[in-house]
Parts: sequence; structure tokens; C-alpha cells
Amino acid sequence: MDKFVKVPLSSQDAMRLEAGDYVYLTGTIYTARDAAHKRMYEALQKGEGLPFPMENNVIYYMGPSPAREGRPIGSAGPTTASRMDKYAPALLDLGLKGMIGKGKRSQAVKEAIIKNGAVYFAAVGGAGALLSRSIADSQVIAYEDLGTEAIRKLEVVNFPVIVVIDAQGRDLYETALLAYRKEALDI
Repeated sequence: MDKFVKVPLSSQDAMRLEAGDYVYLTGTIYTARDAAHKRMYEALQKGEGLPFPMENNVIYYMGPSPAREGRPIGSAGPTTASRMDKYAPALLDLGLKGMIGKGKRSQAVKEAIIKNGAVYFAAVGGAGALLSRSIADSQVIAYEDLGTEAIRKLEVVNFPVIVVIDAQGRDLYETALLAYRKEALDI
């Protein structure tokens, strides 16, 4: 089912989303990959603040290619989410409501998603140029020295994602696999 959702993501919207929903996000999201997550985690360990508030926000695991002239950003495809799994539970506990990436998540992340009423979305890997068309603005807001892994604030319009893990813990990767196996056995 297609759903159009404003971001930052409210708790109510997060709770209404179900694994398998096609969602179009409009509003503000942030990018952060491995190196930025490591820095944020280290800042938390030292009792320092983070570059942006986690409360109700969505992090897109992405490092863009350079923007072509007239565009706010280059190709903007997702990176493998599991590389952020060791950092995600702490950010979810701070109020992070959504994460966008590709691939499976650890059991610890799934438990933190349920505990915090959050959502894990997947963006289609290999479609970075197409995804960039939904990004209206991109500004580096922290860790500029990390280059493409710097934290960016993005303004998105109908950014297409699929709910993979919903706030109740339903995991599309698991349910789709079971459905496929059942269908294959029924043939």
C-alpha cells in the first residue's frame, strides 16, 4: 500500500507503517554512514552533543557522488545498513524514528526498533541516480572532513522507500522469504 509521510517522522506515523508498505517521504532527513556514526557514538561516550537532534528524525545511510551542475546532489543510493548496527540502538534510544539503507539488520537493532517504536526502510540499491531526483536540497552540516561521508541535511520530496522492519518487529525480508518458500513448495 502506498503511503505519503512527512518527515521528521511522528511516533503515530511510525506506528501506523507496516512491513511491506511503499512509502514516499517528504521533508527533512539526514545522511550518515560508517565514519559519521563512529564520530557520533564517540561524542555520546564523551557526553558531547550530536550534530542534529535524533528525536523523530530519519537517517539515510548514504554517501553521494558529486553533484552535476544544477543539481543539489549526485547519485544517492543506499549503503549496507548492517555496518551501522553497532551504533543504531544507542541512536534509537535517543529518539531516532527511522533509518534508510539496504540489507538485513541485527537482532539487537530489531529489538531497539520495537522498543522505541521506530522503522527501518529500504531504498532500492543501484537506483542512486533515480533516488537523487527526490532530493530538493543537500547541505553538509557536520564532519565536512569526511567528504562524502559527512553528515548532510536533505530536503526530500516523495522520496521512495519500503518499510522492511516496522515498529511491531515484522521483518519483510523474513516474511517475504517464507512466502516465497511456501509458494515454491506449492508449485
